[in-house]
Amino acid sequence: MTWIITQIQKLWNAISKVFTAKLFEFGDQAFSLSFLGKFLFLCIIAIIISRTIKTLIKHWLLSRFRMDRGTREALASIIGYILTILGFLIVLQTSGINLSSLAIFAGALGIGFGIGLQDLASNFISGLTILLDQPIKVGDYIEIDNLSGTVEKISIRSTVIRTIHNVCVIIPNNSFVQNNVINWSYQDPTSRLQIPINFPDEMEPLVITEVLLAAARQEPRVLSSPSPQVWFKGYGEEGMDFELLVWINQPAEIQAIKSALYYLIDTEMRSRHIEPGHPERNLRIHNPEALVSLFRQLQTPGVTNGSSSIHNQSATDKPKPESESPKTWMLADLLRQVSYFENCSDLELRHIIEEGYRKTLPADETICRENDPGDSFYIILSGTVEVFVESIGKRVATRKSGEFIGEMSLLMGTPRTATLRTLEETMLFVVDRDNLQSLLAKHEELADRISEELSKRQETLERLGITVSSTEEDETPFAEIRKRIQSIFGI
Repeated sequence: MTWIITQIQKLWNAISKVFTAKLFEFGDQAFSLSFLGKFLFLCIIAIIISRTIKTLIKHWLLSRFRMDRGTREALASIIGYILTILGFLIVLQTSGINLSSLAIFAGALGIGFGIGLQDLASNFISGLTILLDQPIKVGDYIEIDNLSGTVEKISIRSTVIRTIHNVCVIIPNNSFVQNNVINWSYQDPTSRLQIPINFPDEMEPLVITEVLLAAARQEPRVLSSPSPQVWFKGYGEEGMDFELLVWINQPAEIQAIKSALYYLIDTEMRSRHIEPGHPERNLRIHNPEALVSLFRQLQTPGVTNGSSSIHNQSATDKPKPESESPKTWMLADLLRQVSYFENCSDLELRHIIEEGYRKTLPADETICRENDPGDSFYIILSGTVEVFVESIGKRVATRKSGEFIGEMSLLMGTPRTATLRTLEETMLFVVDRDNLQSLLAKHEELADRISEELSKRQETLERLGITVSSTEEDETPFAEIRKRIQSIFGI
């Protein structure tokens, strides 16, 4: 038993000598295996502590401030790196390593960075630049080198981007400094999306404009302000080239929004019985004599004439769907039924259509309620609307096709003075507040007509005991309303 204990002691002493044996000396400190093990253990503890503090600061401290996700991630990363460096310096000091003796080593390390580790040093400096300058942030939707996706993480060496296919791509940081980067989320995520589309030469440009705008208004991810626009790009080899311009604030959904808009455009064209354009193809026959003889053998004269006549009839006499319902009318034709726009040219009507959209409501549908804020102006294209004042429980007016409604609260800056409700199926031309200025600026006679009608309606409400706004004694209601329109819209 004594011999076994003696052997164990000898083995332990041998192992102790191996771990305590001096490997090398740096400055005034001797380095051994036990010292290196202790040093690495303390470094790991320092890294764990710094990462824990970084996580706590990001989730508990920075989240209390009104910062976007990218700014929080950048500040947390910088704080984490600072804490890691401080922890490393504390470990060095605790281990007894003289920091002044590291000056020569740091210089040699710098030379090594400059010669052998150029890419790593470039990525390191680029990472610091990205974190401090923040040209891109976590959560931004970016494009770089034909790659698009959302920034998930920015580290000191690389950046992780998650594509729309849910694939994470790791990109070195120097790529963001050396290449052009499209940041769709920089400062303001609102951006314009372009949808190119081709139509046959036989179609009316005004009809195309209405179709594209009607499709854009149906997509909920398309912003109503700025309003969608249609550009006529010119005549191409396969027809007329148009471009639908819409504004979005979800750049990560660009591809999905494009797909939805193309579907809506196709649905809108089919509902109006419009055939999409088909490219023309030229067929060149090198040996027409052989083809003619082949046809003479296969066809009889009666069949040829008959099929030709049937083909011509189907091509030229194809019945067109007809309906008396205004729902099938083009918006330009409906607007021409309104006295304000009956003399407008196609170009003027196109500008009007760009400022608003068509909305069909069933009978007994509430358009807006009394005391609601005024945010839209309506022109009745077909149907009937009642104006009901709930505060006195009385219907004060009935508006029909060609009249406008909802203008009082929008122009006077007051809540809705009455509830508007449809009495039958009604079609409205809706103009939002942001687009009304542009519409009135292009049609000042409409502003005068609205002012005149609004002054009459205001007098009617005042006779019923409903005060809309105060009017100066030396001004007529028309002049006061016209001045208010000028002050609000600059017209």
